[in-house]
Amino acid sequence: MARTIEQFRPCAVHIATEGPLGLAARRYCVKKEIPFTTAFHTRFPEYVHARFGIPVSWTYKVMRWFHGPSRTIMVATQTIEDELKKWGLSNIKRWTRGVDTDLFRPRDKAFLDLPRPISLYVGRVAVEKNIKAFLDLDLPGSKLVVGDGPQLAELTRSHPDVHFVGSKEGEDLAKHFSASDVFVFPSRTDTFGLVLLEALASGIPVAAYPVPGPLDVIGDSPVGCLSEDLTEAVHTALEVDPQLCRDYALGFSWELSVQQFLNNVYVFDVDSKFPQATDHEKTGEPQRLPA
Repeated sequence: MARTIEQFRPCAVHIATEGPLGLAARRYCVKKEIPFTTAFHTRFPEYVHARFGIPVSWTYKVMRWFHGPSRTIMVATQTIEDELKKWGLSNIKRWTRGVDTDLFRPRDKAFLDLPRPISLYVGRVAVEKNIKAFLDLDLPGSKLVVGDGPQLAELTRSHPDVHFVGSKEGEDLAKHFSASDVFVFPSRTDTFGLVLLEALASGIPVAAYPVPGPLDVIGDSPVGCLSEDLTEAVHTALEVDPQLCRDYALGFSWELSVQQFLNNVYVFDVDSKFPQATDHEKTGEPQRLPA
């Protein structure tokens, strides 16, 4: 990681994850006294608790240590900002999400030849996503799961009535969204849930729990239903006008997301922190790593 940063010689360092790569980058920046920003994308303490039963208070102590030196902690929603402040984190700024409304758009539903209505889940097939809460619902039509993860084999065996199609990308993913009838989001640990916007942009209403992420993206808007009774949420969401979903998603642009990020990132003067440009770079052909 040190070699990567030194070769790139960035004007600013943003650390996107608290995982091994983020830890390595943090260690380097703190050691070299290089300012950096961080992001809080996932409710990591709740994620760890779901997997290993470790108390969230223990992991939030680690979060305070990790994000403490950060010049700015970027979060997607007010709910998450409020939660982090309760756990003692500060200097938080907003960085909302955007969706590619050209890729994710209403399309021909004939792409999927399954009994309707089709209830769709897209995401990692893992315990922290609470996917089993969706699979166990008694719903009419078909359940469709798009994604891969450590629980895939187990859940495929235990739920033979569910259609597991694996991971999808690009046009293929977008077609699965638009050909479905309702998007079910059972997670209780996500800080935002970009898939919510991808579903809405595809003209698909959302059924989810009233927790951070769905509360911030959907809230009281008429583009889905948030309820502790997920079955009820699905039935209510199926009555939503698809055009309302599409129109709502158009308000979450990539341009706004990019501008917020740029406003949050300090343009640091770090020339003295990194090696001088090589002869090769002085010729106009800088050797910079891919972003």
